[in-house]
Amino acid sequence: MSAEKELARATWLNEADAKAVMEALAAKGGTARFVGGCVRDALMGETVRDIDIATTETPESARALLEAKGIKVVPTGIDHGTITAVTPTRHFEITTLRVDVATDGRRADVAFTSDWLADAQRRDFTMNALYCDADGTVHDPLGGREDLKARRVRFIGDPHERIREDYLRILRFFRFHAFYGKGEPDAASLRACAEEREGLRQLSGERVRDELLKIASADEAGAACRQMAAAGILVIVLPEASRLDRFEKLVEIEAQQLFKEADPMLRLGAMLDLDEAGVAALAQRLRLSNRDRARLAGMLTDKTKIVCYLSMREVRRALYWLGRQLFKDRVSLGWADDKRGHNAFQWRAMLAMADSWEKPELPLTGEMIKASGVPEGPEIGRVRKEVEEWWVDSDFIDDEFSIIERLKAVVQATVY
Repeated sequence: MSAEKELARATWLNEADAKAVMEALAAKGGTARFVGGCVRDALMGETVRDIDIATTETPESARALLEAKGIKVVPTGIDHGTITAVTPTRHFEITTLRVDVATDGRRADVAFTSDWLADAQRRDFTMNALYCDADGTVHDPLGGREDLKARRVRFIGDPHERIREDYLRILRFFRFHAFYGKGEPDAASLRACAEEREGLRQLSGERVRDELLKIASADEAGAACRQMAAAGILVIVLPEASRLDRFEKLVEIEAQQLFKEADPMLRLGAMLDLDEAGVAALAQRLRLSNRDRARLAGMLTDKTKIVCYLSMREVRRALYWLGRQLFKDRVSLGWADDKRGHNAFQWRAMLAMADSWEKPELPLTGEMIKASGVPEGPEIGRVRKEVEEWWVDSDFIDDEFSIIERLKAVVQATVY
């Protein structure tokens, strides 16, 4: 196989739907090439997930060509030249070659072109300006292959200009270095990020949030966040990050213990030391979902005693009251706070127990409580809670007689 067609055997490139989309786009003489992440990841031996395609066809023409072959098309960003081909196995994001006419640091006005070099020059990093024909031939107009081999994340052209086109590229630089880089970040790119950092203030909370969570999920997230802090960037996008020490320890634990996937929300929580009001303010700024906000508040403000030497009975009790997710979050943060490395076995055992635990159900119904003499209304809930607390403290005793006797004792102690 020639070097030019080095991706000819790539599985994703030879999928029937990928071939069908590429053939449709070329049906009237236009050119289409795979571009960006799919080419970069394939060359690095990484798993290819999303497939993007660049084409000389206009969005309207590309849509017509695809629909003529029975391929569903969604106009996801047609004003900027992007449509999405929807097939039974994948979605393909297809964008017409374009150049930026005007930018304001957040978005760009574009014009379509047929110039592949011009399209490459408007992209962010050299390793993302790689193209591949349907036959596996790789095109590298800006030297991205050498940067890829060196694991060097480098802006295309003048890094200041690239950043001013979209200030989110500052955070993308640290994310890409955390995932693909090796050694120290490219000096010129890092310097430009630091010098242009004030532009980050004009970005929406949603865009900042998404990038922060992606950075947090990288294997080298600890180093990336330290570099961002040193460059004066973290204090702008996440001034609440006062616990980088705990965050780095958590990343280290997950790597050493071979945990399969990083949990970005847990990692975000590890950086923070906030009360409920602080979590609320952060959630509003970053536009966190109610679920994520509640999870952060729980892991940062819950006062349940969580230590590595909990007994099995204490673990079951904590699991019952906290629930699996909050218990695991508290254990993970406790582990990251533990200065004694020899406690790893106990911490990991607690996480394993949480994964296999099934919450028991108190065998006490409202009808049983009413039959004991408790009137309808809120008293039923109060009595049930009293019995439940005793039942949990008794390690979920399954003796119905003992539960009924406890119910009677609670009822007898209450005047109705």
